[in-house]
Amino acid sequence: MTTSDQMTEYETEPVRGLPAPLPTGETLLWQGSPAWWPLARSAFHFDKIAIYFGLMIAWRIATSLSDGATYLNAGMSALPLLALAVCALAILLVLAWASARASVYTITSKRVVLRIGIAFPMALNIPFRLIGNAALKVRSDGSGDIPLALTPGNRIAWMLLWPHVRPWRMLKPEPTLRAIPNAAEVAAILAPALTAANGANAVTTPIRQPAKRRETAGAAGLTEVRT
Repeated sequence: MTTSDQMTEYETEPVRGLPAPLPTGETLLWQGSPAWWPLARSAFHFDKIAIYFGLMIAWRIATSLSDGATYLNAGMSALPLLALAVCALAILLVLAWASARASVYTITSKRVVLRIGIAFPMALNIPFRLIGNAALKVRSDGSGDIPLALTPGNRIAWMLLWPHVRPWRMLKPEPTLRAIPNAAEVAAILAPALTAANGANAVTTPIRQPAKRRETAGAAGLTEVRT
């Protein structure tokens, strides 16, 4: 599979999330979008960047106090950093919200379709026969990711997929249903559909996590990993 074979750019959308109506014999099983706040925290690293700016502001105030500044002057000296932090975090939130709003994930009886792209919507069609492995990562709020590892010889550019891609898999990008609410329920829909389409060749495994994280049996063959 090449990017041009499966990525379709379009201006009109006859069916929500799809570039064309479903053909005869194909049924819609599930459709949804990322939740913008979990997407901001996971894909755009909102928490980490907020902590970084918080440490920088604290360091600026501490150094000012150590130089003999008053508490008021020390606080004033950190205002430029605070303004920068607010702007940067606001941009991340807007990007996460826009990305979630523009994205639609669709699971049919034969494929997974990712409609992605804020300025230029594109539809990525992934037939079940090209999915070699599916995994499930569930967070404490119930949202989660379902990465789809493609079979050998099939690859989609990481930059075209981001942020709808499994983190740190740049050499072998894995298209991912990212930050979806009730991820375990979606996995329960996808797993049997994959099994029905691919039979014994269908593989569902957990995402590898640090040992301190607890793994429990997931729905319909995918292992659920709670963080």
